[in-house]
Amino acid sequence: MNFKELLLSAKENSQEAVGQILLMYRPFLVKEAIVDGIFDEDLYQELCVTFMNCIRKFRI
Repeated sequence: MNFKELLLSAKENSQEAVGQILLMYRPFLVKEAIVDGIFDEDLYQELCVTFMNCIRKFRI
């Protein structure tokens, strides 16, 4: 499945597709959740929630 199809499935609330996209972007989300050299779990969770909301709102 290519990324466009994966994104369309995620927009239709496919938990598997959302999970695959989150795995793809996990390194970036983890990197952004590090503040002053310390991983912030709460920030990471907020980033994931925001990312999932952006997936739903993304227009193709």
